[in-house]
Order: sequence, then C-alpha cells, then structure tokens
Amino acid sequence: MTTIAPELAAHREVDVPALIEEARGALAAHLPTLVDVAADLHANPEIRFTEVHAAARLTAELETAGFAVQRGFAGLETAFVGRWSTADATDGTTTVAVFLEYDALEGIGHACGHNIIAAAGLGAALAVKDALAADGGAPAHLVVVGSPGEEGAAGKVPMIEHGVLDGIDLAMMIHPAGEDVAASSSLSRVALDVEFTGRASHAAAHPERGINALDAATLALTAIGLLRQQLPDDARIHAIVTDGGQAPNIIPEHTAIRAFVRAEDRDALLASIVPRVQACFQGAAIATGCEVLIEERTPPYYSLRPNPTLAGLAEQALVALGRTPAVAPQMGGSTDMGNVSHVVPSIHPMLTLVPDCSPHTREFAEAAGGTAATPVIEDGAALLAATALAAFRDPAVVAEAKATFAA
Repeated sequence: MTTIAPELAAHREVDVPALIEEARGALAAHLPTLVDVAADLHANPEIRFTEVHAAARLTAELETAGFAVQRGFAGLETAFVGRWSTADATDGTTTVAVFLEYDALEGIGHACGHNIIAAAGLGAALAVKDALAADGGAPAHLVVVGSPGEEGAAGKVPMIEHGVLDGIDLAMMIHPAGEDVAASSSLSRVALDVEFTGRASHAAAHPERGINALDAATLALTAIGLLRQQLPDDARIHAIVTDGGQAPNIIPEHTAIRAFVRAEDRDALLASIVPRVQACFQGAAIATGCEVLIEERTPPYYSLRPNPTLAGLAEQALVALGRTPAVAPQMGGSTDMGNVSHVVPSIHPMLTLVPDCSPHTREFAEAAGGTAATPVIEDGAALLAATALAAFRDPAVVAEAKATFAA
C-alpha cells in the first residue's frame, strides 16, 4: 500500500460535489452541441486512421471555442492536438490532457461508444475553459488530444513517441460501459501475425511431395492450447486462422494466423508469455518443415494503471452524479490509454451506458446512438471537468498524483 504524506493529501478536502455542480452549469449551454456531435459521429462511423469526418467535426468545434488546433500530429492525418491556456499561465503551470477517441469498429460501427468518448471529452474541455475563464483564479494549460486508431492500431503510441505527453502533468478520458467504474483496468496486449509457408502438391496423387502449412497452423494452435495450463491466471491467448489453404485437393502451401496475447502484468507478457507463444509457432514450423514469419504489426498495448489520487476523485464524482461505482470491476480488454498511464498519472473511468451490456456488440452500438448516450455524455464530461478543475485549483492534487504515480 502506498503511504501518502499528510502535506500531499489536500485533495481529500476538495469539494467534489460542488465541482460537479459547477461543471454541470458550465456544460448546460454546450450539451445540445455535444449530443449532436455524438449523433454525427455515430451516423458516420470510420475505422482506424480513416476518421476524416470525425476529426474535422471535432477540430472545428475546438477552434470555434477558442482552442489552437494542430492537425496531423505525429504524421497521422486524423490525429490532432488542441490547446488553450489562461492568460496568467506560465511554463510551470499545471497541464491537463483530455483524450478523445472517435474510431469505430468494422461492421458494427460505434459498438465501443467512441462517439460518446469524443463528445464527453470535448464537453469536459469546453466546461473547464468556461469555468476557468469565469473564475479567473487558477492558471491552467488545457490540452485536448484527438487520438485515432484505438481499435487495433494503438494510435496513441506514435503520438506518445512524437511528444504529445511532453509537459503533461495529468491525463484522463472516460469510456461508456456496462457498469460504473472509477479505477478501470485493462490487459496488456501483443498482436502476432503469423504466416507458414510450405510447398503445394496434389493432395491425392502426390501428397508426399507437399509440405503442409495447414499442419503447421494446426500444431501451433494445439501447442498454444497445451501451453495455457502453464500460464498465469491473468494470461489470455485467442487466435483465428486468416488463411487455411486454397483448396481441399491441394496440400496448403500457405496459412496464416492472427493471435492476441494478453496479460495484466506487462513485463511478464513481454518477457515471458509472448516468447513462449512464439515458440509454439516456431516449433510447429520445425515439426512440419515449413518456414514461419512472425510479425508484430501494431505496437503493444500496455495495461491501464489508474492513478489512485485521480481515481479517488473520480469515485467521489461518480457518487455525486448519483452513480454507484462497482466494488470489484472485472478486467476488460486492452486500450492504448494504458500506454499513456505508464507515462503520466492517468484515469480512464467507465460510465454505464446499458447495464451489464458488453461493448463490441450490436446492442451496445444501438445504445451509443440513442437517448441512453445523453446522460453518459453529460456525466462523463462533468466527471472529467470536475477532476481537471480540482487539479488546476489545488496544487496538492497534482503533487499527490505524481507521488502515487512514482510509487
């Protein structure tokens, strides 16, 4: 357990319900626009790195609100960074980043609710700007990060590599889900694309002349199935055959597998689990006489590390919003917000869109485009805005968040 020095515990005196009410008041004028933004993105779903319409709409809203926007960050056409600062902000002023996601899923659109994430994050930024402009008592640097390609491409990673987190003190975003969670977690993930190459031959006339790439794929998946018994409880391996051969009467000369390997412990995943899975593919190639190519075409996703200080504020905010935080939330999938959380203190709270309904389903996609989205947008924006306002107005919040992060 992390022990916090008394002088770093001032955030416990932050009046979170009052901040929620202030954020709600600042949001009121923007809510119709935010609901329209979410509906617009839902009606125009775009998958990873093709989010041209979404990026254009979001950057236009930010510029209208007075943010300076940099488009095409890190060489990604649909990535952007919006910045706004109070007049009295200096180099040492607290800097908070709010992340927006806006890519959809193939086939089922916004089944992960990224249209809601974008609208709520935008709303939080607008509310914080209005509140600070009206208050005049807290210097602030506010950064809005438009991060494309979260679904399957880890778009935040190249943005991190190009310095999007340089100078950032705290980072945050919200996500719709099937329950309310202040300190959500996730699994680290590595995606492996594997190709086996053998030699074709007539499967009936001369099978002995072939080298069967499908045998290699079958052996590899069998070896992975046996390996699972020796893996930690948090490990997950799931794979599909993307090419199983060309015709039944031809010894398959080429097969391909896509596998996701996950674990909560990032270091164990990278140092131990992934190499053992790769050995299953390599061993299958040796056993069948095939050649094997194993590639990681996307960066690894790191497990979420919710910052205890910020998660504590988020939990108070959920209660103030009339929501009941889950006592023992289950670990979900993987997100590149986890990579952010390994660099700066971060939170990724979850808000109920439909109770017990899982993202990446058609039911979730339908809800993300309906009336159920509005309270999630409003509450998500208020939660993020209240947390950011607490950090801007109380230096002890930032100090404690950094102390718990370092610990």
